[in-house]
Amino acid sequence: MRLLVLELVKFGLVGGSGVAVNLLVFNLLLHGFGSGAMTATAIASCVAMGTNYLGFRFFAYRDRASRTKRQIALFFVFSGIGVAMESVLFYAAYQGAAMSGPLASNIAKAVSIVLASAFRFLVCRTWVFPRGQGVRRR
Repeated sequence: MRLLVLELVKFGLVGGSGVAVNLLVFNLLLHGFGSGAMTATAIASCVAMGTNYLGFRFFAYRDRASRTKRQIALFFVFSGIGVAMESVLFYAAYQGAAMSGPLASNIAKAVSIVLASAFRFLVCRTWVFPRGQGVRRR
């Protein structure tokens, strides 16, 4: 149980920094540069995906990370699915629930991130960085 709590804390720290990156890029694109909402959410999610990979690889799952092509591919495939989930959820709130103002769009974005993050946590710990997969030394 202690290991799971520690894993959740590390995942949360990396994920929290990813959320900050995601929201920052999203707001810069949507409210600062006037990009479309779906373009802003997709680009922001992809930028956060890259920063999250680094955080997971070198912090949260460094004891399990082997930096294989398979691991990297799985991370980006599953994160891509997470981005798609996040985008669909955001679209439903932004367009369907008319959450399009500055505050409402940020709430919609944050909720979509949280819901997609549950999926990301499960796949990262199960398939991308599974327990028992130690660091390969050269």
